Amino acid sequence: MYVCLCNAITDKTLREAIKRYQPKSLQQLRQIVPVGKQCGKCIRVTREILQEELQHLPLYKEIA
Repeated sequence: MYVCLCNAITDKTLREAIKRYQPKSLQQLRQIVPVGKQCGKCIRVTREILQEELQHLPLYKEIA
């Protein structure tokens, strides 16, 4: 599903970026993915996805 139509960013793109870079805030996520930089209608959904994904991340990375 497209979250940000202005920049053609999908929920899958957002989820992958969150899992890979583990931003702790919406501002940090926006530095990684150009979401909400034009009309801003996607910010609410982006924030919900960020909260959801942060709940599923481990508290720390395991060292192999």
